[in-house]
Amino acid sequence: RNRCRRFHPLTDPFLSINLTMVHPKVEETLDKVDGFMGKYPSITQYERLQELEDKTGQSKVYFFIAGCTLLTGLLYLTGGSKLITDLVSFVYPAYMSFKALDSATDTDDKQWLTYWVVFSFVSIFEQCLFFLTTLIPFYSFGKVGFFLWLYHPKFLGAQMLYGSTIRPLILPYLPQTPVKKVA
Repeated sequence: RNRCRRFHPLTDPFLSINLTMVHPKVEETLDKVDGFMGKYPSITQYERLQELEDKTGQSKVYFFIAGCTLLTGLLYLTGGSKLITDLVSFVYPAYMSFKALDSATDTDDKQWLTYWVVFSFVSIFEQCLFFLTTLIPFYSFGKVGFFLWLYHPKFLGAQMLYGSTIRPLILPYLPQTPVKKVA
């Protein structure tokens, strides 16, 4: 007689994973993702994910994250890291630029105009030094992080980079124009 028990992780009470015990930081992040999904229900297919959550008992956030991961993987397989980098550096900034054109304030206009100036300089710099960028390991992943830093509202790296590097380089070659006074 065989005394060895067959291992089955879902039915074994000693080895099963308890998905209800989640670290507080993970729970906080999941709540933020759920809030984001609720804010943009048409893009995130909130209602369909809610139905899936009701049917399976698993959080809709897990399905959303799995879908985003799958989409990113498919994009990487079809176009490589260059496609992902181009999408990250162009799609969201273009969308926010269109929104800024119709907004009442000038602060977002300045942010996105500055972003596009820095984007142009980075693109020209990258084209001129393409032979060096191919030698840098994981260059495209660093580039994605760099572009996120440029436009993320917490950092606004484009304004910092423009003010510290690009403006001092270009300003001596531009004709002097009167500076606008902000009231």
